[in-house]
Amino acid sequence: MASSTADQRQQLRDELERMPDWLRRPIGKASEISTVQRIVKERQIHTICEEGRCPNRGECYANRTATFLLMGAVCTRACAFCQVDKGHAPMPLDPHEPEKVAESVRLLGLRYVVLTSVARDDLPDHGAGWFVRVMETIRQVNPGTEIEVLTPDFWGGPTREAGQADRIQTVVAAKPTCYNHNLETVRRLQDPVRRGAKYDRSLRVLALVKAFDPTVPTKSGLMVGHGETEAELIEAMQDLRAVGCDRLTLGQYMRPSLDHRPVDRYWTPEEFDHLGNIARDLGFTHVRSGPLVRSSYHAGEAP
Repeated sequence: MASSTADQRQQLRDELERMPDWLRRPIGKASEISTVQRIVKERQIHTICEEGRCPNRGECYANRTATFLLMGAVCTRACAFCQVDKGHAPMPLDPHEPEKVAESVRLLGLRYVVLTSVARDDLPDHGAGWFVRVMETIRQVNPGTEIEVLTPDFWGGPTREAGQADRIQTVVAAKPTCYNHNLETVRRLQDPVRRGAKYDRSLRVLALVKAFDPTVPTKSGLMVGHGETEAELIEAMQDLRAVGCDRLTLGQYMRPSLDHRPVDRYWTPEEFDHLGNIARDLGFTHVRSGPLVRSSYHAGEAP
């Protein structure tokens, strides 16, 4: 067992050494990031920055911002790329979470906040109503703060399609500044990368948002490095535009641990610039494309 553990550690070290220089970022000064960490820890709430081990968390924390992860830190899905803990018995909802998040937004002075969540297939409405409750509480405490949501697909239950539509409509009716749902990867790689999610189901999320309220900007994200081709990425971008998706993020997949899907290859910064230009030519109104770009990176800078 000890030998096996040592081999795994060496394998992980080897992978880190092979990582290109453009993916290496300083963690950040403890004095600069401690404020956000203290606020989050004291209130026993979660951020995707920590749970997902985002490479930008040092920068974002230094700027006193974070993306809040609602409804606990255990996800009912098991995507092969994601660092967030998985399980069929997530923790009960914290009835005070909306107030804790709203207070954190106030303390950080956020004028733009991104709310995401684990998938909660165990809840009757999959957490749609909880998004709304948190949004309403943030607005009560912080009038004028804009709120972007990054939701799961809300799929499941006996009604499936009708249930998904009802849940999405619930969130859209709360008037988020932007509605984000990530496609994550190209059609061919959905099953091995996004266990429990489907390509057309995710496109349907974005289409439904526009059907319920065409004035709400929609956004999606793609990760590269799973073995996709440029042609497949362009096809995915075209599919997103076909359902009215307005904004796009493109970033490099980075393997969180040896238990996760390995990286097929690292795309260069120049290739990201090229993909970003293609996305703009396709009509996306706001594009962020770069190796370390993530879904909510500089989200408040969109027009």
